[in-house]
Amino acid sequence: MSDHSGHSHGLSPVTATGKHRRRLLIVFIITMSVVLIQVAGALLSGSLALLADAGHMLSDAAGVSIALVAAWIAARPPTARRTYGYQRAEVLAALANAVLLIVIASVIFIEALRRLGSQTEVHTGLMLIAAIVGGLANLASLLVLHSGRKESLNVRGAYLEVLGDLLGSAAVVVSAVVIMLTGYQQADTWASILIALMILPRAWSLLKEVIDVLLEATPAGVDIALIRDHIVSVDGVADAHDIHIWTITSGVPVFSAHVVVDEEHLTPEGMDRVLDGLTRCLSSHFDTDHCTFQLEPASHAVHEGQQHA
Repeated sequence: MSDHSGHSHGLSPVTATGKHRRRLLIVFIITMSVVLIQVAGALLSGSLALLADAGHMLSDAAGVSIALVAAWIAARPPTARRTYGYQRAEVLAALANAVLLIVIASVIFIEALRRLGSQTEVHTGLMLIAAIVGGLANLASLLVLHSGRKESLNVRGAYLEVLGDLLGSAAVVVSAVVIMLTGYQQADTWASILIALMILPRAWSLLKEVIDVLLEATPAGVDIALIRDHIVSVDGVADAHDIHIWTITSGVPVFSAHVVVDEEHLTPEGMDRVLDGLTRCLSSHFDTDHCTFQLEPASHAVHEGQQHA
């Protein structure tokens, strides 16, 4: 019995987030510019909803900056102590981003509840202008991030945050118009509560994805049974077991399996052909380049109970 690995042994230093660093940098610059405008507008107008929207955008800017730093760290090459390199840094960045979102939403919600019983004068002109500027900036950021949202957890997190910001800006605009037309000052507070409630589901969604990666769960949409069927269809393969597929970071799936090979293929040439077939199979059908296969004869099955619980 011998261990043989597929042809792709290394992990690319360019991660999914790393491919979109320029987009993230553009979004960071746009977002921080709007944060300054909205904070000034909130202080001058007295609008909690506008301040909540600014706080949310500040969390977005922090999340994007964390993702940028993590992408730089993740590009460092593997070492003997860290054989997968630092690519998990991106996942830890996404975790920090999700936690930050939850904290921001909680602070906004608590402050909004405190304001419900009080009357606070809101100057709607400044509030409306700042909210419209924020909405236009969010729309621009969405267009920048759109193409990368399905490739990277961090880009997806940024995209979801900006989308929430756009909805938050819309809520601020609506509350400003309501106050202007009716004089109902509590519309600002209710808009703040709405923004907080919009943040939480997106934070939970991102947190769940991060937890799945850290627990090395099978990536979403991957069917282990289907993969096994494809492996067994390779010429010379009799069976496959102990199949594992997980994610190091966004866009970097990893695969391993024990593959039972027919007796006639248990030669150096035969095993080379089997490995070539397996590598092509995984690469073409499941977009997985880093594959490790343990090739073994059927007689090795008697030892499996000792090696695998």
